[in-house]
Amino acid sequence: MLTIQQIRDDYDRVVTGLSKRQWAAKELEVLNKVLALDDQRKSTQTERDGLLAQVKTLSGQVGQLMKTGQAAEAELLKGQVADLKNSIAQLESDHDAAVEKLNELLLGIPNVPHHSVPNGQHAEHNEVFKLGQDVLPLMPPDAKPHWELADQYGIFDLALGVKLTGAGFPVYRGKGARLQRALINYFLDRAIAAGFEEIQPPHMVNADSARGTGQLPDKEGQMYYVGLDELYLIPTAEVPVTNIMRDVILKEGDFPVKMTAYTPCFRREAGSYGAHVRGLNRVHQFDKVEIVVFEHPQCSYDTLMQMVEHVEGLVRDLGLPYRILRLCGGDMGFASALTFDFETYSAAQQRWLEVSSVSNFETFQTNRMKLRYKDADGKTHLAHTLNGSALALPRILATIIENYQTPDGIIVPEVLRPYAGFDILT
Repeated sequence: MLTIQQIRDDYDRVVTGLSKRQWAAKELEVLNKVLALDDQRKSTQTERDGLLAQVKTLSGQVGQLMKTGQAAEAELLKGQVADLKNSIAQLESDHDAAVEKLNELLLGIPNVPHHSVPNGQHAEHNEVFKLGQDVLPLMPPDAKPHWELADQYGIFDLALGVKLTGAGFPVYRGKGARLQRALINYFLDRAIAAGFEEIQPPHMVNADSARGTGQLPDKEGQMYYVGLDELYLIPTAEVPVTNIMRDVILKEGDFPVKMTAYTPCFRREAGSYGAHVRGLNRVHQFDKVEIVVFEHPQCSYDTLMQMVEHVEGLVRDLGLPYRILRLCGGDMGFASALTFDFETYSAAQQRWLEVSSVSNFETFQTNRMKLRYKDADGKTHLAHTLNGSALALPRILATIIENYQTPDGIIVPEVLRPYAGFDILT
């Protein structure tokens, strides 16, 4: 959530940034509404404080009059005090209403993109930041997509998932399940070796946690909601792990704080249909290893690039063709200031598949969560948060089984063999 001070002090930058998100003049008018409401709130508070001072003065005079036997005069002043208190009550009601409306407006404003974010409306306008290899692999004409290979080798079963739950809930079986577990353990071990503390968080969160990372109100319709308990199934480990630091005050020497977690993730993905979502290309439940960093504002963009390098190392060591995109303003997530997406190339489908997003949120989440740190002078500031998928499994698995298919079976990438316990999936 943007702070009012950010909007006041950097108004032109905020307008320019939100314009990159394709906000039109009508939408940008919300900034002026925020400032007007804040002015109203301040004016109401000033008036209320003035009336409270009058009440204090008059109440003191009432006491003095009562001591000197001037009861009639005291009663007159008591009437004035009562009238003032009624006015104060109304001002407090107006103040609270302004604050509530102000928070509602602020919660609906996305983060301001970093100056390096390219202009653009859709994914086609994203910038290729790095191409992992110049020549893309070619598969023989009879190469199969992963959903056909899954049936052939018994890797996962979509039909069984429909029976048990519904569409988009695959069931992994046999060596397919072991390959999933191998990927999870490999990603976790690499994160731990890079200095991340492993966390096992809950798979459901309350509304405060979802609001703290920006899922509410922006993605309310994309989350599964357990109404009886007023809890949300997590769309990513980012939500519970980031909220570990909600309402915490750190010291400058604590940075960076690095955490990693494996969790299943649940997303409704409403309105996702068509050939591009076949098989594992888009599912409602999937496994993912997440990395989260809490960082000093002066260091967060260096840390972002270190996280990009970490994810790049994972994809490269799996032997997958990849590219890194810098997302344009129109394709960025609600809470992000700068996002790099990783895509692997599926030679069988002849298309790029997104497997990771690595983002810097600057103070957007920490303002919502009240995560702060004290500098050497004891002054309190908002920290920065960053996170990334390292990695999401469905499309990684899809790319592996498609790109590593041979007439004899599916070759397991070398780095996964100690974890999987087999070299080829037959």
